[in-house]
Amino acid sequence: MTHKIAILGASGYTGAELIRLLAEHPSYEITALGAYSKAGQDMADVFPHLRHLALPKLVAFSEIDFDAINLCFCALPHKTSQEVIRELPKHLKIVDLSADFRLRDAEAYEQWYGNPHSAVEMQGEAVYGLTEFYRDDIAKARLVAGTGCNAAAGQFALRPLIEAGVIDLDEIILDLKCGVSGAGRALKENLLHAELSEGTNAYAVGGTHRHLGEFDQEFSAIAGRDVKVQFTPHLVPMNRGILTTAYVKGEAEVIHDTFSKAYASEPFLQVLPFGQTPSTHHVRGSNFCHIGVTGDRIAGRAIVVVALDNLTKGSSGQALQNANLMLGEQETSGLMGAPIFP
Repeated sequence: MTHKIAILGASGYTGAELIRLLAEHPSYEITALGAYSKAGQDMADVFPHLRHLALPKLVAFSEIDFDAINLCFCALPHKTSQEVIRELPKHLKIVDLSADFRLRDAEAYEQWYGNPHSAVEMQGEAVYGLTEFYRDDIAKARLVAGTGCNAAAGQFALRPLIEAGVIDLDEIILDLKCGVSGAGRALKENLLHAELSEGTNAYAVGGTHRHLGEFDQEFSAIAGRDVKVQFTPHLVPMNRGILTTAYVKGEAEVIHDTFSKAYASEPFLQVLPFGQTPSTHHVRGSNFCHIGVTGDRIAGRAIVVVALDNLTKGSSGQALQNANLMLGEQETSGLMGAPIFP
């Protein structure tokens, strides 16, 4: 069976990444590509690396016949996405890559994103899209909310440990390094080459990063009590990748064993031998996530390091993983390509 697919926001990085992945999928046909400012252009002009693909022209959303579509990926900015999704036909399955449906509580959304939610009635319908932990719900869902890329990396580093009770919940520090594509494709002064290259900087310091809303929601639900982690992201001059280092209080060997058991059957989550730590180089352009654990020189403390590609496993690859479940396809279909190295 061939499923007809639309992508809204196809002229952004996550939209282009979706096209790259979908082009190799045996059961999906890209039927419509929606855009705002670049409507009317050919995809080859917007992203020349996709020139070899026979793709539909970018069009305004109003020109898309959604009755002919089985599933729609929404790769739009937050606030815009909820307004568009609210108006889409009810038969349509939707994977949203924005932040608009990640938080279940409307007040929490307004706190973290600074504006009231305009589709509150749909928040309860949306399933949180961290595939490995919501697989059964995703398979039955109409609307799936993809996680933040930073939030995904942090959760892969901590969820099994919180659930197993092997770390101190009040002693968690997350230090995260993210590539520039995580900030999107829009022109921004701080992302100019001369501003960014040959340096790095912390941002959203002191607990202001929006993905903390996801950490608070998910970690507290697992623990059955409030869990608040210390989290500082850093922007580094690389195009792709996230490297998250979690400092936790717990026995390192127990923590490694917990990961090995929790992720043993997961096709994309790979636990390295004890004492080894991953590199973003080794997951680049793939849907794989590498997890390493090592002991600290301070007894009773451990360091967990997670590497993933923010555009693939952190966003578009995760979205395709979810779409496969929603449409009854093999979860790994179109996603087993090896990382790009060097």
